[in-house]
Amino acid sequence: MRNTAKHAAEEEPHTRLRRNSGRVTLRDVADHLGISQISVSRYFQDPERVSGSLRERIAQAVAQLGYVPNLVAGGLASAHSRVIGMVIPNISGPIFAATIQSFSDAVTAHGYQLLLASSYFSGEQEENAVRGLLGWSPAALVLTSHFHTQATEAMLARTSVPVIETWDYQARRKPWQVGFSHPEVGRMAARHLLERGYRRIAFVQNSAAGDFSALERRDGFAEVMREHGREPRFHVPQEAQPAHAGREALFALLDGPDPADAIVFANDNLASGALLAAQRAGIAVPQRVALMGFGDFPFSEMLTPGLTTIRPPARQMGVLAAELIFARLDAVQAGKERAGAVRRPKALACELIVREST
Repeated sequence: MRNTAKHAAEEEPHTRLRRNSGRVTLRDVADHLGISQISVSRYFQDPERVSGSLRERIAQAVAQLGYVPNLVAGGLASAHSRVIGMVIPNISGPIFAATIQSFSDAVTAHGYQLLLASSYFSGEQEENAVRGLLGWSPAALVLTSHFHTQATEAMLARTSVPVIETWDYQARRKPWQVGFSHPEVGRMAARHLLERGYRRIAFVQNSAAGDFSALERRDGFAEVMREHGREPRFHVPQEAQPAHAGREALFALLDGPDPADAIVFANDNLASGALLAAQRAGIAVPQRVALMGFGDFPFSEMLTPGLTTIRPPARQMGVLAAELIFARLDAVQAGKERAGAVRRPKALACELIVREST
């Protein structure tokens, strides 16, 4: 015979979720653990007053249930604010600047405000940012790529607000995506260099360890190299600063009896560091080694020689993400029967920008 008390305990959070429009409450977390709501509240407001073992139990429950503290006070708790949250891996880097600016312009034009957070390629930092942003009951949430922690995925599954993932394209993902295929970028780079006659081609990963999209570009590069009977080479920089990491990779890949004759870098920052180091060392580019990046940063065409790169649709992603969000919000306000009228976007295309470095 089934234990009805246990069954009720298992089903109770889901019942409450329906009554609270999909939002996990503080009481849900407390009931799940069999403790008071005050203890859970204290965990968020003054964690040092909670024992270490209890803190660990609460943290696990929060991650499992996808709980988000509600930071909107009083009668506004059930409403969405005129704020849209956005989490970017690196605010200081030029690669995301056009996406942020174009999205911010569109948000402002619609009378909303943008709340921006940086994860710096850390899944845990992104998780904290998502929890904080959802706590303000935003109208929508924009993330970068599809690489998230389990707790973040749980929050995305629970939330009722539109979620858009930019700088990526996975057709089967539940959150809508506005972006492109990173493996295809790697394939484009490999094909370009092979067509130019280069054969000993290497790929340099990002010095930021959590840049999993760069690893997808690496995998696409490796796929084409193997199709052409070439074993792909890889280098993982130990230097943290991108320009220094690019210089390190250049010298490492030119050392030895079988030096690389072309190098693809995970981004233009790394590639520019290698190019400047080559100039200082008297290494001819592209005569001795061809260099190629990704991102088409503003300085890339101003280098000597100009840097061959692949240009992502950065501004277009910001504009399209905003258009989708407001189309979905308008559809929901007009009635649920129209919510399905907004169609998922197709994958966007990147552009090969050929300059003198290859």
